[in-house]
Amino acid sequence: MASTKFTHAIVSRVPDIFSKQANSCSTINLQLARNQHLALLTAIRGLGVDVLELPPDENSLDSVYTQDLAIIVNGIALMCRPGPHRQAEVDNVKAVLKKELHQTVVEPTSSKALLSGSDVLFTGREFFVGISQSTNTEGAVAVAATWPEYPCTPVKVDGPYHLKTFLNMAGPEVISVGAGPEAQNILKRMEREATHRYQTLTLPEDRAANCLFVNGTLIHKSKDEAPKSDHVFSAKIDFPRIPLPISEFSKTPSQRPLSSLIILLRKTKHVRRI
Repeated sequence: MASTKFTHAIVSRVPDIFSKQANSCSTINLQLARNQHLALLTAIRGLGVDVLELPPDENSLDSVYTQDLAIIVNGIALMCRPGPHRQAEVDNVKAVLKKELHQTVVEPTSSKALLSGSDVLFTGREFFVGISQSTNTEGAVAVAATWPEYPCTPVKVDGPYHLKTFLNMAGPEVISVGAGPEAQNILKRMEREATHRYQTLTLPEDRAANCLFVNGTLIHKSKDEAPKSDHVFSAKIDFPRIPLPISEFSKTPSQRPLSSLIILLRKTKHVRRI
C-alpha cells in the first residue's frame, strides 16, 4: 500500500516551562531544544508540508507533545483524552482542525476513555493501540469505532511509555523496532494479532526506532545520538533520509520520541461525514 502524502502538520512551540521536565540525571538546554524543534519543522516544510505552529503554552509541561492530542486518518480527527490537565490543549487543536483544516472532528463516546495519540500506530492497513498508562481499553474502542473499515488491535505496553516509544512506521509497510526485550515483546504481541504482514527494521538503540516517514523521506535520530542505528539506516534504507538531533527531548523522564512532537495529516478536498 502506498504511504500517505501528508499536506499539513500541527506543532506547538517550546515553552519556557519545558526546561523543568528534565530527569534527575540531566538538565535541559532550552535554547538547544528550540533549535532542535526548529530543525524538525524546517525538515518537514522542506518535504512539502504546511506547518501550523501553536503558541507556547506556559501552563503545560507537555504542550510540545502535540501528537498526544489527536489521531487523524482520512479526514476524520478523533480527539484524544491524554488527561484532564491537557484538555485546554485538546480544545485548541480541535479548533484548528475544524476551522482551519476542515476536518471532521469526533470524540470518544465513553466517559471512561483514556487515549493518547502516541499510543496509536496506523500502518495504512490497520491500527495498533497501545494499552498503557496513557491509553485504556475504552480508548482503543474509540479508535475502532471511528474507523470501522480498518482492523484495530490493542497491544499491552508495560511501564511509563507509549507504544510509539518502541516502534513506528519507517516506510510503506515497514515497521522500525528496537532490539531490546521490551520492544521485541511488543512486536511479538502485534505480530500474533496483525491482519497483514510487515517488514521489520530492527535497530540496536531502542529509542532510534521512533522515526517519521514523511512524503517518501525518513526522519530519524542523528548519528551522534544513535550511531549503531545510523549504520543500519545507511545499509537498509534506499530512500532519502534526514538525521536530526533530538537530545533535549530525550532527557525527559518518559524519554518522549521524535514523533510525539508533531501531528501529521492529509487535508483532502472531500470531507467524510460520519
